[in-house]
Amino acid sequence: MAFVSIYTVGRLRHPYDHPSSREFYEKGFRVMRQAHISGHMISELSSEGVTLPQEPERKGYPVLTLTVWDKLEYLYRFTYSGKHSQALQNRSKWMELDHGNHFSYVIWWTEKVKDVSWEEAFRRYDHYLEHKATPYAFDLKQAFDESGKSYRLK
Repeated sequence: MAFVSIYTVGRLRHPYDHPSSREFYEKGFRVMRQAHISGHMISELSSEGVTLPQEPERKGYPVLTLTVWDKLEYLYRFTYSGKHSQALQNRSKWMELDHGNHFSYVIWWTEKVKDVSWEEAFRRYDHYLEHKATPYAFDLKQAFDESGKSYRLK
């Protein structure tokens, strides 16, 4: 059985200790709690001490997540419903806008949860930025199943 991994990256508009950023983290805690309660998010890697690879000069304060889910459909449903959907609707309040020059996440399949790492997430993300959606690294709009076939999420 394969698992699906998702790496997200965004940049807060304000320093981490700013009231707006604290609000983001409070909402984020509730979002992640809902993910844990769902029973479908099976792993969350801590971003503490993780350094982003070199990237072009960008404004904002980085926020990273790396999670593993048991099914792509459950990740999709979680993303576009409940507390996460509400947070997405408010993201411009907390996050720097990218004006289409940056992608906020990448997804890929993995056979073993223990093989998911920040280094792999950065490789997959870079691949996605260079090649757009492929079976190696994709998004929810142009997804692939475990065997690499195009897959439409509903």
